[in-house]
Amino acid sequence: MLECGMLEQDRRALRRRSAILCKELVVDALLIQSLQADDILTESMAESIMAEQTSQKRSWRLLLLLPKRGPRAFSSFCSALRETEQQHLCDLLTQSPEKDGKVTPKQSIQPEEEPEGITGQLVLQATEKKREFNCPLQTVDREEEGEVSSTSSSPVRASDSCLHSKSPSTVREEDRRVKKRGRDKQTDRFVDSPLPLPTQEGIAAKRARTHAESMEFSLDADSPINTPVLPCTPDFYLSHCQQSYRMNSSPRGFALVISNVTFDPCAAPDLDPRKGGEVDDEVLRKVFTELDYLVTVHRDLTAQGMRTCIENFCRRPDHRTVDSCVVCLLSHGVEGAIYGTDGQLLQLDWVFESFDNAHCPLLQNKPKMFFIQACRGEEMDCGVEQIDGPARTCSPSCEQRDAGREGQGDANSRQRGDMGRPRIKLPQRSDMICGFASLKGTAAMRNTKRGSWFIQELNTSLRLHARDTHLADIMVQVNGRIKEREGYAPGTAHHRCKEMSEFTSSLCKDLYLFPKYQPQY
Repeated sequence: MLECGMLEQDRRALRRRSAILCKELVVDALLIQSLQADDILTESMAESIMAEQTSQKRSWRLLLLLPKRGPRAFSSFCSALRETEQQHLCDLLTQSPEKDGKVTPKQSIQPEEEPEGITGQLVLQATEKKREFNCPLQTVDREEEGEVSSTSSSPVRASDSCLHSKSPSTVREEDRRVKKRGRDKQTDRFVDSPLPLPTQEGIAAKRARTHAESMEFSLDADSPINTPVLPCTPDFYLSHCQQSYRMNSSPRGFALVISNVTFDPCAAPDLDPRKGGEVDDEVLRKVFTELDYLVTVHRDLTAQGMRTCIENFCRRPDHRTVDSCVVCLLSHGVEGAIYGTDGQLLQLDWVFESFDNAHCPLLQNKPKMFFIQACRGEEMDCGVEQIDGPARTCSPSCEQRDAGREGQGDANSRQRGDMGRPRIKLPQRSDMICGFASLKGTAAMRNTKRGSWFIQELNTSLRLHARDTHLADIMVQVNGRIKEREGYAPGTAHHRCKEMSEFTSSLCKDLYLFPKYQPQY
């Protein structure tokens, strides 16, 4: 049981440096795990922090929780900063406040233990009341520690407003001299805020924010979530293992990821580079590695190269010793096929056939998972206004459309010769589940910084829900998340565009991945 509250001097240090922490703190899996290991954060708290979609929101939520996590929380946080190579922030927190002037907080930090609904938009609205400037809205280019922020139409901070009439060199010189003092004075102006820790607009180390959080142009800071895959509990495994596919081998199976990002400009001049595709294959590699799969990633293969790669994969003799397999194909596409980098097509039905019960006997009765990130047509889904719904839905990011088409994978089974099993006959094709990024005939959406919508949502759902949700239900959750998304690109055909994912399944049992659980025999 944690003792009540953080020490007042530590609480003041967090408040005094909160603006800088919101700007520069990197809240990643290693930092969260360190705090969990010290019993500062519970599992549900870690999940709520890492589920936030932007770096600033993750920092904000962590800083809301720390003051309520007992007297050891501050020292543990500093230790975690050192472990994650953020020593400069640790030094900043432990530095004596005498040089900055005495800070007398008017209000102690009292965040809720499990804050709900903390969004960037709410934060901006709350803090906006505390800053009333006599200067007009302007854009500011700030150069700080080698990083240059993008321009923003948001209100500038008071500490920056005096810089507009100076030359860039003078600005940088003066900014270096007053950076710390200016930030601390800025922090003092927020002590009356009903929200305990302030945030800032136009932050250089992250992305410039507009008033509407929905207008989210994804920059590098807004990477896919990397919260650790949540583990399955022994009780859940024991209560579900008998009714589901066997899933206790280690590794769980082998995973193949083929990601075509760059296409031959001579052989395939109409196929543009899939900017953001490299994010997708790295996201898939990480999440399936954490799910205990041995992952192999191949990038930029011709159609024949993909065929050879898949043939070699499905013939692996060590499929005999594992319980499942995963195949992820990411490229441009046409209906029923995906493109190689040479502009030639690989038929998806051939892919599924390669893993059927006749051609891949070592995977008979074992679940085979396919995830296809490619367009299935050229039609743009412009969406339909909901009659009794809100004026518009939230738009999580400004997205870019994949060009090309792709088709339904295993809709029609082919008639094959009888394998003549002596005792049990199997269907030609069974125990497969395939997730498609879009519906037949429609385009799929991809963000050039964060990757595709479909892979983003698949990654999130697997990390947060694989511990107690079978894969078919996870794919339903992905569908629901995709349905709510909306593109933001004013002045283009992609503005307010929609996407709808789907999946097909010939699974015969529930497919639980039972992450991070290994039965003890």
